Amino acid sequence: MTREGREFVVVDAKSNEDITHGVLTQIIMEEEARGKNMLPVNFLRQLISMYGDSMQSMVPQYLEASMDAFRKNQQQFQSAMQGAFGGGPFAEIAKRNMEMLQAATSAFKGAVPEKPVTTEAKDDEIAQLKAQLEALNTKIEKLGK
Repeated sequence: MTREGREFVVVDAKSNEDITHGVLTQIIMEEEARGKNMLPVNFLRQLISMYGDSMQSMVPQYLEASMDAFRKNQQQFQSAMQGAFGGGPFAEIAKRNMEMLQAATSAFKGAVPEKPVTTEAKDDEIAQLKAQLEALNTKIEKLGK
């Protein structure tokens, strides 16, 4: 859902509590554990050091504004690059660079590089999401006891 840009809220079925933050954090942890590291160790250290700091309350707004600016600038940058190298001898190089940029930044947009999605891939993703949901429900039940 996040890759499609849809807003959603995850609500605990028993307590009716909003657990969206915890679920999204868990997804990030699982992706990082799979080796899809997007958060550099130094960044994580700096982020951890901000907990309890007088600036802690400002960090979420700063990170959100930075990500929004990154997304907006990304599209402008891509358009400028395509216009600058559209038909000259550097066109192929620019095209490859743009493909690499799109692949590298797709994680920030919450999207994957453009590929047709097969039924098998959808079924796999659904199975993974169901397994994650079951694991989260089990964890919630354990925490509730």
